Amino acid sequence: MTAVTVLLALLAALSNASASVLQRRAAVQEPDRGGGAGSVVRRFGNLLRRPSWLAGAGLLALSSLLQAGALATGSLSLVQPLLAAELLFTLAVGSVVFRRRPDPRTWLAFVALGGGLALFLLAAAPSPGTTTARPGAWLLGGCGALGLVVLLVLAARPVRGASRAALLGLASAVTFATTAALLKEAVGRLGHGPAAMFGHWSLYATGAAGLVAFLLLQGALAAGSLTASQPALTLGDALTSVVLGWVLFDESIHLGLSLLPEAIGVALIGGGSIGLAQASSAAGEWDATDPTAPTGSTTAVPRPPRR
Repeated sequence: MTAVTVLLALLAALSNASASVLQRRAAVQEPDRGGGAGSVVRRFGNLLRRPSWLAGAGLLALSSLLQAGALATGSLSLVQPLLAAELLFTLAVGSVVFRRRPDPRTWLAFVALGGGLALFLLAAAPSPGTTTARPGAWLLGGCGALGLVVLLVLAARPVRGASRAALLGLASAVTFATTAALLKEAVGRLGHGPAAMFGHWSLYATGAAGLVAFLLLQGALAAGSLTASQPALTLGDALTSVVLGWVLFDESIHLGLSLLPEAIGVALIGGGSIGLAQASSAAGEWDATDPTAPTGSTTAVPRPPRR
């Protein structure tokens, strides 16, 4: 089932990346001109009439289904790190949609992230584990994740700039990983019938945790640049998922001599994330205009992919 899991996870990353690019294109064509609540409502109504925005919304829903399928067939510690490929797909799809070639430095970051991801997963070789958590495991895993998020948010309160963005980005990453773990718990119960899944608390906790993760992400983006928050988001999600997979689902990764290539892989993923974040923030013109957009349309610096 590993090949199926990898395929579904990569398709989920591609779908989410395509959704981000298409909705970004719609935002370029319908620029934010400020104003009050009425202006916001009108802009959203205009976005709803744009095929690219609607296609992006559909791809977001498809991405969620593909991620659920990947988690149902494979381990949390394999699926979530694979979703970091979304950054790579965003660059590739965006280059086609916005007709702009990334510079050599961006391609170098692209190769570093892709190579680091492959090296980490090949060295770690995550085991499948169980489909649902052991009784009482959520008390340890859930409370541990919640406590860490609270500590990170409290630590972010007195600081500003890059430090705040990194701390809130890491808090968002931990919450995103927890959301994925809850989703795995929910879909793992589907084997006992739809009633077993819809009657279990994990399905509804998935929605609540996802909302918290989204709000924390917005706070991270408002606090500082992508260069500060994106590495924490990418690495934090992957590494937290490995820990939660071990605590909740009896998953494991190779240790011992494998730690060296795993550490190199993590370093490459971090460096690649920083490089891609710098490319998209420092060169915001990459997706600031669109050949199909009305003359004079402008937008702010691009957002990172949603998870």
